[in-house]
Amino acid sequence: MNRPLQQFRSDLHVHTVLSPCAEVEMIPPLIVESALDNDIRLIAITDHNSSANFLAVQKAAKDTPLVVLPGVELQTREEVHTLCLFDHYSQVLQFQEIIDGSLPNILNRPEHFGEQFIVDETGDFIIREDRLLLASTELTLKEAWQYVTEIGGLFIPAHINRKAFGLLEILGFMPTDIEVNAVEISRHLSPAEALLKFPQLKGYPLVQNGDVHRLNEFLGSLIFNMADSTISEINLALSGSQGRSFTISERTVG
Repeated sequence: MNRPLQQFRSDLHVHTVLSPCAEVEMIPPLIVESALDNDIRLIAITDHNSSANFLAVQKAAKDTPLVVLPGVELQTREEVHTLCLFDHYSQVLQFQEIIDGSLPNILNRPEHFGEQFIVDETGDFIIREDRLLLASTELTLKEAWQYVTEIGGLFIPAHINRKAFGLLEILGFMPTDIEVNAVEISRHLSPAEALLKFPQLKGYPLVQNGDVHRLNEFLGSLIFNMADSTISEINLALSGSQGRSFTISERTVG
């Protein structure tokens, strides 16, 4: 029996206080509250090179309509940022082991880069992450894509048009030896503008997220029509298969 399709207003690029570039307000209960205030039903927690605060946000969202997916914003050897999204905590933990083995052992300097806090579901402090998360791993773009795909996740180059850490600005082209699920454009660029400026994006599903480092940065312009909030359903929506689809709403230009 075919399951009825539902609409999921989404933001798949959300940071917590674990990311040194995020504000101290990015704690689990406020993240959940702000997402719901923006009518968002699906988010992914994508801290830089770490998934340590995912469970806290998931617990904070318990008994609410908000679905929280585990993920990371991985920085590859080429200094390209990529969203790596999964269904289950066990999957992101498996990927985290790979990241931990490829991240250089550089101490964070909070006065320069910002604090890196691991917290509980209420936002209370547990421990600092001393290893600098704002660093390139030793994983190449292709290696990262292979690992994420093998584990069953989605691999999406982040803010592809940005000069800092954007794939197109760094490489100058779309690589042909990997098959990405989609590419993310920045919040101030519409899909039409992106295709006009970067014609090499033609044929790729273009998604848009808030890249949320502050509570007022939730965007919610990405809307999926799908049967459930799973990676397989998102993938179907991105490819326009089996009646699933996605759109970018008028919240595009902030």
